[in-house]
Amino acid sequence: MEKKLRRTVGSEKMFFGVCGGVAKYFGIDATLVRMLWAIFTIFGIGTPILIYIIMVFIMPKENQLQ
Repeated sequence: MEKKLRRTVGSEKMFFGVCGGVAKYFGIDATLVRMLWAIFTIFGIGTPILIYIIMVFIMPKENQLQ
């Protein structure tokens, strides 16, 4: 089965499901991804807020068919 990067729609979703989707793709806990994202946002490494917004529009939801 091919791995695909998708936003989560279930229990792993907090805002738009981006962190949950990234966590599922890499097989790690979503809380860890959210904590890292928050740390990067605080320190401004790589403009994470802009990256998050772009990912909301680029990543399809899990339940959307291709």
